[in-house]
Amino acid sequence: MSAGQVHDLFVGSMNFEEKFDLFIPGPTPIPPRVVRAMSRPIINHRGSEFHKVFKNITEKAKELLKTSGDAIILTSSGTGGMEAAASNLLSPGDHVLVGVAGAFGERYAKILEAYHVNVTRIRSSEPGKAVDPAHFEEELKRDPKIKAVFVTQNETSTGVRTDVRSIARIAKEHGALVIVDAISSFAAMELSMDDWGVDVVIAASQKALMTPPGLAVVGVSKDAWKAMESATLPRFYFDLRLAKRSAEKWETPATPAVSLLFGLDEALSIIFEQGPENFIKHHEVLSQMARSGVAALGFPLLAQDDCASTTVTAVKGLEGMSADEFRRQVRKYEVVLAGGQGELSGKIFRLAHLGYISQMDIIKAISAIELALADMGHPVKFGSGVAAAMSAMRGKQVGE
Repeated sequence: MSAGQVHDLFVGSMNFEEKFDLFIPGPTPIPPRVVRAMSRPIINHRGSEFHKVFKNITEKAKELLKTSGDAIILTSSGTGGMEAAASNLLSPGDHVLVGVAGAFGERYAKILEAYHVNVTRIRSSEPGKAVDPAHFEEELKRDPKIKAVFVTQNETSTGVRTDVRSIARIAKEHGALVIVDAISSFAAMELSMDDWGVDVVIAASQKALMTPPGLAVVGVSKDAWKAMESATLPRFYFDLRLAKRSAEKWETPATPAVSLLFGLDEALSIIFEQGPENFIKHHEVLSQMARSGVAALGFPLLAQDDCASTTVTAVKGLEGMSADEFRRQVRKYEVVLAGGQGELSGKIFRLAHLGYISQMDIIKAISAIELALADMGHPVKFGSGVAAAMSAMRGKQVGE
């Protein structure tokens, strides 16, 4: 049987529908240890056994946040955490700034507008560019009424990383609160609440925390708690003050997602066994591998190196190529990529390297991309993308 016949057999009659690897920016793959932890029998969420689990999660989350403040755990998606930050800190008519470098920055602006807050958007100059901290400085000088600044640390729709540290410094100099959507960066990128002057950080379980969707982690500073005393926006389920009072007993105000908490506890254990700093470095290596691999195959990268995400790589389709059609071809090789959103729909694909993804997983993804390119009639030097990814891997080994 020729190599071509083997290829036809593989992508034709041999149809392994349930065999695939996710390379999307959430939900991310789940470690077997986490799956096993979630299969534990349900326990009393008002009992001592639950108290121990909830305390472990809260204390580990605080350590990852690098804060002396609080870590509040909500049974919610990440968007719920975003909404909680808005509704707990603000009053109708408050002035805020929102950094928009893609779809999720825009989502935060829309959440705030739904609460009748006056939103000024600080936009990136074009897709693939980060928002400029200098523009925050200009707007804060122009409007002294600005109460809070909202930024997305990692914009997964464009593969862009935001300079949170610089923006937070500028905002604090003007007396504004700083709220960071770290949903797709938490634990995978450097972030220090206290040292950087961040008041609220929002994270979610289904990203680098390697747990199914359904939990949000909200870091809250002392200044944020103080701001809640005068905030008048309505909240009930997302009232962080109620959550804090319950957390003092290692409980939650309402029934939590107990099985997900078992999983999150185990996932956090994995991160701390590896070492949080090593976990961050691991994502940096994966990013270099992914960017090197696709670039070697001739794909233009959407974000430049100086602002590139280390958890998702946004890739432009080749001339005349539908990025969505290309993704469908890649799927035949058991690799699931993410598509573009909004104005980038059909124009880019996204290769995520977030959470429970290994270096060899990236090699598989690049291999699938090479094969799909050939299938679609593009000239490919087989192994060129893989070789570039492997060189990046060997030159950026964690611990070197």
